[in-house]
Amino acid sequence: MTVAADSATGAASLVQSVDWLAIAPPVITAAVALLVLVADLFTGERHKPLLGLGAVAGLLAALATLLPLRAGDRSTFCLTEGSRACSYTADPFALVIQALVLGGALLTALLSIGDTRKLPAGEFWFLLLSSAAGAALLPAARDLATLVVALEVASLPAFALVGIKRGDRRSSEAALKFFLSSVVATAVMLLGVSFVYATTGTLHLTELASRLDDVPGRFTALAGAGVALTLVGFAFKTAAAPFHFWVPDTYVGAPLPIAAYLSVVGKAVGFSGLVLVTVIGFPSYADVWGPALAVLAALTMTVGNVAALRQSAARARSAVRLLAWSSVGQAGYLLVPIAAAAYSGDERIGSTVAYALMYAVVNLGAFAVAALVARTHPGNRIDDYRGLHATRPLAALALGFFLLCLAGLPPGVIGLFAKVTVFSAAVDAGLGWLAVVMAVNVVIALSYYLRWTALLFRTPETGTADGTAPRAPGHRVPAPLTLAIALTAVAGITLSGAPQLILRFAAVSLF
Repeated sequence: MTVAADSATGAASLVQSVDWLAIAPPVITAAVALLVLVADLFTGERHKPLLGLGAVAGLLAALATLLPLRAGDRSTFCLTEGSRACSYTADPFALVIQALVLGGALLTALLSIGDTRKLPAGEFWFLLLSSAAGAALLPAARDLATLVVALEVASLPAFALVGIKRGDRRSSEAALKFFLSSVVATAVMLLGVSFVYATTGTLHLTELASRLDDVPGRFTALAGAGVALTLVGFAFKTAAAPFHFWVPDTYVGAPLPIAAYLSVVGKAVGFSGLVLVTVIGFPSYADVWGPALAVLAALTMTVGNVAALRQSAARARSAVRLLAWSSVGQAGYLLVPIAAAAYSGDERIGSTVAYALMYAVVNLGAFAVAALVARTHPGNRIDDYRGLHATRPLAALALGFFLLCLAGLPPGVIGLFAKVTVFSAAVDAGLGWLAVVMAVNVVIALSYYLRWTALLFRTPETGTADGTAPRAPGHRVPAPLTLAIALTAVAGITLSGAPQLILRFAAVSLF
């Protein structure tokens, strides 16, 4: 009888209560993905657009569940014996990244509603929502197993989304490059995770932080290799050089809304994972990952900006290629505060998140205008934007504002303040050389951003860059596309009107 009672008590101690409100954002997104897939089986062709509206409603519902979580930290799936380590934590960092991810997916959905006529609607919306669910799970993950699962849930649907244009050789090639390079990076990361687990006996990040401080001498090399290999996987997801080679071809081959999704949400996934494993999991190895990330930041911003500068305005899809290389350069800036955290503490992480929020708004806006121009100029060359003010003045003003924000020039004040926070993080951490490299790269980036901006307001030519007449711009623009441009423009202008919010946000400790 006593044995039975003890067994019952032991079994009860293993039962964990689930905080459903804390996990609501990714759960709602995943549930809506399944509902959309099932609904597609019973929806006729005439009513397929309703699936897109359902996806938008689901993302809005997931965003709404973030509001009651602002009160404080909430954790669930915690160990019930010994340590109180948890696998899921809804802290300020997780909530901000989830807002960024779900907001980016919502804008991607608005861009996609008018462009899914030739795509399998049910599969498209299911894949987009599934990827968004994984992306929303990742910033709240607090153990390596959940991190890896969330990363793959966010990535695997993205491979299919890139290659979803059936019969398009460019799309298939882009998906294959993205898939193969990502699989290799994941394999390397899993090898690193296995090394870390072998030396510490735990996967929880808070437990790793303490156990890596006391690794037996014979396992020191193995633990260091595990840390380095784990970081390689996340460096690929952030498009950090030299793991960036998949970016331009993938963005060009993917549907334009998916390229926008990868440039913002995909990057947020990689950076949030990188922040979690470095700042929370591996602080005792800061002398390893700090210098490594500083070098990666310098190399990434230089490679991205130099490649963007060399883009030919007359080349087919050069506008998307320039945005792709620009996103690589921006990834370098985002790496700077993470590297600085190794020298001056995790309070610098606020600078990375503040910059990511600015970048998400204006980069999605730039892709939205590119989607608008692509409706009349399928080649989407930079030269196709010449004289855009004459046919679409509001779109030209919006794109000019987005490009100036990315460059860090007025009236895009928000971009200037975001760059100042990143620059200050490097200087305060004693990384003066990295601050100098960043300043040089900002000057390089000014060249191609200003060149594109100036082109918007030049006298339009009679033909396109390939010598053919452009399509008439008088057709009706889908309301969701107009709404996406308007939302990003309003958000950017609002932030530029109160740039001190960026400085205040960058100074907040998110952990």
